[in-house]
Amino acid sequence: MIRLWRIAEIDYIKRTKETIMAVKLRMTRIGRRHRPFFRINAVESREPRDGKILEKLGHYDPIEKDKDKQIVLNTERVRYWLDKGAIPSDTVSEILLRLGIKHKYAEEKVARRAKARAAARAKGKLFTKTERVAAEKAAAAAEEKEKAEAEQAKKAKAEAEQAKKAKAEVEEETEAKAEAIETKTEVEAPEAAEKKVEVEAVAEPKAKAKKKTKTKPEAKEEAAKETEVVAKMEAEGKNEAKAKAKAKAKKETEAQPEPQAKEEEQQAASGDEDKKQ
Repeated sequence: MIRLWRIAEIDYIKRTKETIMAVKLRMTRIGRRHRPFFRINAVESREPRDGKILEKLGHYDPIEKDKDKQIVLNTERVRYWLDKGAIPSDTVSEILLRLGIKHKYAEEKVARRAKARAAARAKGKLFTKTERVAAEKAAAAAEEKEKAEAEQAKKAKAEAEQAKKAKAEVEEETEAKAEAIETKTEVEAPEAAEKKVEVEAVAEPKAKAKKKTKTKPEAKEEAAKETEVVAKMEAEGKNEAKAKAKAKAKKETEAQPEPQAKEEEQQAASGDEDKKQ
């Protein structure tokens, strides 16, 4: 009964050329595998994809290289169905816009989409798939960055602890070595002093013997130098003694009177005595 009613309704529409049902402009695929080809039809909304059509409006060939031949449409009939309230599918709407056929459904769709996008952003939600993919990638990158920073911080902390531990071990080793050296020096100090005294006692006679046992040329040179110095000193002493003796003799000669003068004085003194008698 339903099928008969629909057939009668379609026949009535064709006869009266009036649209009293919901009509859609959509594509039907025909052609073989790997060779897509689509027809653009006016179809009742309740019909299946490959169901009965109301009118053929054109075709779309995506493989055609010439872009002018890809889309072929009867624009007059398309406008007729749009004026009667036919609703194009999303793909057909894009094709119509490419051909410059504007319709209210595309404008309404754009307005609805913008409104829905604004509402989603106001709520902090993502609207399109690209935005969701980009947000997921950003979240994954941020998570990886946080993990890398955490691992780096953990590694740096472990390295700092290891360096601190190594430093403490080195300080302990140095302290232990210093203590061992101090104890060793305290124990060995008396022995070293005794050894030093013994070495000095043995070294002094050796040094004296070494001085005595100099080479012959050196001894001869030193002896010659000493004899020269002594001879020089003796010569200077003799010269000084001679000079002193001369000076003394001169003084004595000047002080003593001549012998003739003494005799005359004696004679004069004797004559005076005779006269007095």
